[in-house]
Amino acid sequence: MERLRVVIGAGEYNNNPGWLQTQEKELNLLNRSGWEAMFRPGTVEAILAEHVWEHLTYEEGVEAAKLCFEFLQPGGYIRCAVPDAYFPNEEYQRIVQIGGPGPVDHPAASHKIVYTYETITAMFAEAGFIVRLLEYCDENGIFHDGEWDAEKGLIFRSKRFDPRNKDELVFVSLLVDAVKPE
Repeated sequence: MERLRVVIGAGEYNNNPGWLQTQEKELNLLNRSGWEAMFRPGTVEAILAEHVWEHLTYEEGVEAAKLCFEFLQPGGYIRCAVPDAYFPNEEYQRIVQIGGPGPVDHPAASHKIVYTYETITAMFAEAGFIVRLLEYCDENGIFHDGEWDAEKGLIFRSKRFDPRNKDELVFVSLLVDAVKPE
């Protein structure tokens, strides 16, 4: 059986060869008919969303997570990376803030939320997921990271893969796996 792994909002990069790369116009996190046209419920192994969920409100995030939950197979997961509200860097926070720092056509201009590890965990848990924190800052600004397998979804904007973090952490993501129970 073919593995069905999907990247939501893939952008112009293909950091995950062999995964189905989608854009918002092809697969919208809030549009059930688009999902139904592409997949059967319970058939998707993994969903990767790198810097996508912050473009939804918290409530929309829960709705999107519930839709993904329906289409994921038991044990399937969403690997999600978003900006981290607890990362203690003023320039980073200015860039990732709600509404963004610059012109309306800048991607950050459509940020609707900046998550903490508590809020993203609560959002996915509300949709039925078990959440595992992979990289995050705590409320004291201390960065935590554990081992995670890039073969299960490479997140470029991470401690390990973003070259901006070579000498010191300057751009991190709050990175989680939200797993659908078996």
